[in-house]
Amino acid sequence: MKIHQDPSPQEHFGGRRNNAAQPTFLILHYTETETADEAADLLTGRKPHPKGEKVSAHYMVDEDGRITRFVDESKRAHHAGVSYWNGIEDINSHSIGIEIVNPGHRYGYRAFPPAQMDAVKTLCRDIFSRHDIPAHQVLAHSDVAPGRKIDPGELFPWRDLAAAGIGLWPAPLKEDFEKDTDEVSVRAALTACGYDPRAGFTDVLTAFQRHFHPEAFKTPGLAGQVTSETAARLYALLRMKSSL
Repeated sequence: MKIHQDPSPQEHFGGRRNNAAQPTFLILHYTETETADEAADLLTGRKPHPKGEKVSAHYMVDEDGRITRFVDESKRAHHAGVSYWNGIEDINSHSIGIEIVNPGHRYGYRAFPPAQMDAVKTLCRDIFSRHDIPAHQVLAHSDVAPGRKIDPGELFPWRDLAAAGIGLWPAPLKEDFEKDTDEVSVRAALTACGYDPRAGFTDVLTAFQRHFHPEAFKTPGLAGQVTSETAARLYALLRMKSSL
């Protein structure tokens, strides 16, 4: 695996905080830029961020499969921003961030090419060889920042990644379809999975669907609604997490 180097300047990263000596999360993003060069320029400060932020990521994967490293894995890259998972709020200190080149919903969201996803899988496995990152902590930016972020979005092939041993994919059983689907029960299950209990219910549910029930976005009106399939996948995921 060839990795190109394009170091971010020191003001775009720092040391890991909160006793996070090693990363225990892998956070996947899309770049939401029209080109890979534009993303690289933002991640290195060659182009000013529109909000004046000093953003970075450990890696970026282009659509042709080219992998670029911006920040060493031992450092805290500025990729997740204000975020939360399972009681941890400084996700940046506990994670490795991968930016995946895609125009995103702003510039013409599209499917992720096979060459790109093959490279993502190779990179993830390489990261796993060095760090103990549990499957239930391979997450989307939208998972750790519901309502604020929606990447890498409902077209990202999470099921394929899980089949390749990267992350989890819920396979509901009959018992999962028999559990409660009221808001209180579903919210409790989302919180038990790790989602932020302070975020709005619809935001959290939609974030879950983007990752684990993307089919909900194919039918107008289903995204953000508790369906039997969404609830069953949620309970199945919680059962899988509990068994790890």
